[in-house]
Amino acid sequence: MQSLYLKPKEHHRIQKGHLWVFSNELANVPRDIASGETVKLFTHDKKFMGTGFYNPHSLISVRLISRKDEDVDGDFFRKKFLEALQLREVIYKHGETNAYRLVHGESDGLPGLIVDRFNHAIVLQVFSAGMEIHLPLICDVLQEMLSPTVIILRNESPLRELEGLTLYKDVVRGAHSETIQSIHDAGITYEVNLFEGQKTGFFLDQRENRKIIRKFAENAEVLDVFTNDGGFALNALYGGASSAILVDASKDALQRADRNAQLNKFKEYSLVAADAFDTLDQMVESKESFNLVILDPPSFTKSRKNLPGALKAYKRLNKLGLQLVKNGGFLATASCSHHVSEEDFLQSVQQAALTAGCQLRLIHKNSQPFDHPVLLAMPETSYLKFACFYVTR
Repeated sequence: MQSLYLKPKEHHRIQKGHLWVFSNELANVPRDIASGETVKLFTHDKKFMGTGFYNPHSLISVRLISRKDEDVDGDFFRKKFLEALQLREVIYKHGETNAYRLVHGESDGLPGLIVDRFNHAIVLQVFSAGMEIHLPLICDVLQEMLSPTVIILRNESPLRELEGLTLYKDVVRGAHSETIQSIHDAGITYEVNLFEGQKTGFFLDQRENRKIIRKFAENAEVLDVFTNDGGFALNALYGGASSAILVDASKDALQRADRNAQLNKFKEYSLVAADAFDTLDQMVESKESFNLVILDPPSFTKSRKNLPGALKAYKRLNKLGLQLVKNGGFLATASCSHHVSEEDFLQSVQQAALTAGCQLRLIHKNSQPFDHPVLLAMPETSYLKFACFYVTR
């Protein structure tokens, strides 16, 4: 295992708990270290900082995986997975769900690795060269610990390209037929397609927020924009909504949402396969209105340089949504853009309210669920913003 050294004064952030070392923070690096190789990290004066994965092709040159001098082997991953599993078993010990995030990357001490569990299936996402090299071992340990019927790799994120990694998806254990799983969450059943659905097959990070909107849904006419598999709309119907319109540009997503609604025997809903902004514009022009409008868009920016454009998009989206909320109704709105702070997000909603001519009362705000923990030393591990407003005119 080769050793790397930080430049003088570059150890403070790492010492405070951050797990990333950037390329400009390292002193001279030997040319014979391969991408993904495990290395030891030291300060400039040779004090040991930890063990990590090195990548010469990435701005993040080292991702620390341990503060100890230890081998990254089966026992290492077994210990990490067991620690992560123990937390989830405490969180979900009452059986309210059979789907959760088992490993949330850096927050669970495994930078560059996402592990989601859906009933009898495991879905992995890898964002670092070091984790990519260890994928066979990781799959072996997960198979041994959890006995899944299928293990799926969803390595399609453009973030992999920043690490010099290719984009692909694959079923590496079990039969392809097992990629469609039935899961349950807080009284609702979903049929999820883990090979075709977005990200790892289903958005687990909105689970607590989906339940919250039940409070505002009784007898409500509901509009769910960017519905994906229908999670928010189904929770609204579960909470007693009189009707729900589900909007998404993806016909495949709407087919899954339709299937999920049927599984739960919901009837008062309709599907709109169209661009969200175009649909909202048309609804505003037609003077339609709803008791509850839900906006759960994809990330509007993957980099800080595009932040101004993202904030304009959030303002426009929320303005359109607010124009459709009846007096005395509710807006539930979210942002999954890491580079958009909570303060900026709420400010964009407030600006939208001013231009839409309505008054907002913030009645609830939230972030990620318990299985997506945040490492306080790494703001990068916090990304989700969610807020509910009471709307008057």
